[in-house]
Amino acid sequence: GSEATVLIEGESGTGKEIIANAIHAQSKRSRGPLVKMNCAAVPETLLESELFGHEKGAFTGADRRRVGRFEQAEGGTLFLDEVCEMQPRLQAKFLRALQEREIERLGGSETIPVDVRIIAATNRDLQKALAEGVLREDLYYRLNVILLRVPPLRERMDDVPILAMHFVRKYAARESVPTAGIAEETMNVLLSYAWPGNVRELENAIERAVVLGRGEVLRPQDLPPQVHRRGDERQPLVASSRLR
Repeated sequence: GSEATVLIEGESGTGKEIIANAIHAQSKRSRGPLVKMNCAAVPETLLESELFGHEKGAFTGADRRRVGRFEQAEGGTLFLDEVCEMQPRLQAKFLRALQEREIERLGGSETIPVDVRIIAATNRDLQKALAEGVLREDLYYRLNVILLRVPPLRERMDDVPILAMHFVRKYAARESVPTAGIAEETMNVLLSYAWPGNVRELENAIERAVVLGRGEVLRPQDLPPQVHRRGDERQPLVASSRLR
């Protein structure tokens, strides 16, 4: 149950949020809230008030006080995804909040102590983000206490059969269909595709195949066209006989 800040680096779809959930669930803070925010999904102008909250009248349209994500996560964990999408000025303010363990709401002068563990994630290459000035160096060193690099799915193809079967069971149960396996030729297709969208793309492909196929085993033609179209022509990246 460490309290250390965690920084997760991995491409989109590799399961960074699942890892954040697991870290929180196994921590001393598991009874506290896990508050999530995707910095890329919030307009730049609103990001600061989303994080720190605002007082009534802090800006046009602020007709009531609003508590930000920091305060919402009190006693728990704040998961900030795509942290590199924060503007450098806001990164500096965020860093100050981490160091001082206190914040001020926008338009307010009251200092509010916060007890929050931070898990941050990015789909960018961290060294590149630092070199390009997208990520402030001082914030990087503050976040990088425990660094977890989540490899893309193409670098861990041995996991594909295990994950694929997990998703088959999940969606067969949801759809109440008898699908219980994956034909060998289908598995060869899964193993010869590079999965640029990673685990998320694999899950979506299996969900589609279960919904459309509705048979006892998944066939190649049940998979999305981009997966099976080129899968036929290539050698599997891993021999399926090794995976039995």
